[in-house]
Amino acid sequence: MGTRLGDLVERFGGQLVGDPNLEVQGIAPLDSAGASHISFLSNSKLRALAAQSNAAALIVSPLDDATVATTYAGARIVTTNPYAYFARAAQYFVALDEYVPPAGIHRSAVVDETAQVDPTATIGPNATVEAGAVIGAGVRIDAGCFVGREAEIGEDTHLFANVTFHARCKIGKRGILHSGAVIGTDGFGFARENGVYIKIPQTGRVLLGDDVDVGANTTIDRGALDDTVIEDGVKLDNQIQIGHNCRIGANTAMAGCVGVAGSAKIGKNCTFGGAAMVLGHLEIADNVHISSGSMVSRSVLEPGQYTGFYPLAKNAEWEKSAAIVRNLSSLREKMRSLEKQIKQLTEPSEQK
Repeated sequence: MGTRLGDLVERFGGQLVGDPNLEVQGIAPLDSAGASHISFLSNSKLRALAAQSNAAALIVSPLDDATVATTYAGARIVTTNPYAYFARAAQYFVALDEYVPPAGIHRSAVVDETAQVDPTATIGPNATVEAGAVIGAGVRIDAGCFVGREAEIGEDTHLFANVTFHARCKIGKRGILHSGAVIGTDGFGFARENGVYIKIPQTGRVLLGDDVDVGANTTIDRGALDDTVIEDGVKLDNQIQIGHNCRIGANTAMAGCVGVAGSAKIGKNCTFGGAAMVLGHLEIADNVHISSGSMVSRSVLEPGQYTGFYPLAKNAEWEKSAAIVRNLSSLREKMRSLEKQIKQLTEPSEQK
């Protein structure tokens, strides 16, 4: 299904330059878009490519429009944030053709008689909903999912196939849990005595706010005593580990393979590049941005960009650098000794 450019502008705003009745069938990249597509320019370095695009229409910023318009003949939607506009338009096009299963409980699903399932919710094949669970309006639980006892799933939240949502955990409205995500596993808690590990029961919960997106195979541990809390708007990529009793502030985003150890407190509007690591019991302020592959080994109390990895080098060069680093301690002691000797030699002349 397609849509008129005028309808897009009525729905999402922006200034239309061109025919409002022009119909587009979907969104495509600048270099492959055809006469039935709309494309977008969010990187000014691609202005030349946009100017040569065969797209029926472009989503552009006011600054880029002034340049592109001189050579590009198609329609344009001018907006201050083309990338965000693209995201909303893409959601709209997907919704036009998306298959939405009918509400109700599949005959192969196992739903405890004490669970509360809203009539508008969908429970897919071979899903399990245990005693006392609450499934809100418009919720979609796909095939093979598990929802534990007394868990709560907020309205319009979508659990993709094979999500595990353990007992007493909660998620708010419009959440997305991708396949393989596990919410509410036991935290890694053990006491050691005489060389033996004694398990500490993990009795807290995982509480996820509204509009939280959790990627495939990401795991979030329940708290030991208190709860693990993921605030509104948090976005977690695939294969992320969040330890027990962590708190992640609203609208923070983490790329794939990030690891956060137990009891770390992370502020709002932070970002973490792929494979970044955060040690346990640390505090990270609002608006902190951690580069990919960085190790956060101390609390970060001021906003800003932080990087903690050694630049890539040829192996021989790296070995030389590593040898120098290993000798820094002895070099430091030699420097201190020399400074002391210099001081002793200069003090008599200063007294005269």
